[in-house]
Amino acid sequence: MANNISTVNDTQTVLRTENLNVYYGKFLALQNIWLDIPKNQVTAFIGPSGCGKSTLLRCYNRLNDLIESFRAEGKILFYDKNLYASDIDPVEVRRRIGMVFQRPNPFPKSIYDNITFGAKINGYKGNMDELVERSLRQAALWDEVKDKLRQSGSSLSGGQQQRLCIARAIAVQPEIILMDEPCSALDPISTLRVEELIHQLKEQYTIVIVTHNMQQAARVSDKTAFFNVKTTESGGRNGYMVEYDATELIFNNPQQQDTRDYVSGRFG
Repeated sequence: MANNISTVNDTQTVLRTENLNVYYGKFLALQNIWLDIPKNQVTAFIGPSGCGKSTLLRCYNRLNDLIESFRAEGKILFYDKNLYASDIDPVEVRRRIGMVFQRPNPFPKSIYDNITFGAKINGYKGNMDELVERSLRQAALWDEVKDKLRQSGSSLSGGQQQRLCIARAIAVQPEIILMDEPCSALDPISTLRVEELIHQLKEQYTIVIVTHNMQQAARVSDKTAFFNVKTTESGGRNGYMVEYDATELIFNNPQQQDTRDYVSGRFG
């Protein structure tokens, strides 16, 4: 039996990354990451393509384990437990730390069954109708779909589908929601709805978002980490974290020149 992940801790740090190095085979994709994710705040990862933002995000719920060549050194602590310890069940990690992907990916099922699917797998014993309504309300979607719960999730608009995926993530009662460019495939109005939803959700969840949209990072996040890429002597390109601070400081008074150049649009 895998060891359960405890949540008894006085600190407000939910995820602590210590000296993390991520490899795909011999390729060092992400180097020497030290980063604390605060509880009930939105943390944004920004930086140019290939700097390891999504790689780090997927380390947090062990989705990279599904890549055969993946290897991680260092620690990621979820409260007091190392997520990569031998006694930790990756399936339990993914329940506690949910993921919303770049493109909406509703299951080929009804809206109702999209919400209940994970709950059933995880042995939820409560009232399914109440779970569906509560999850859809939290995702600001209930009023739009309450009369068509038996319709296919794919019948919804792109923005509605993404909120359905957020509701699906919420339904299994995670503590953290990871969002990998959740608005990149959406129109401006749908993007605004998701951003408003993120503001509401942080009251109950810790959120980590990867975004290429710096205006979005400035709007939705409390803290921002800027990642960049450096070229090694052998010609490889390693991702690393340049700076991490309150979002207001990252955008208005960054300490590193590379951060200033990126947020001012000089590269990226």
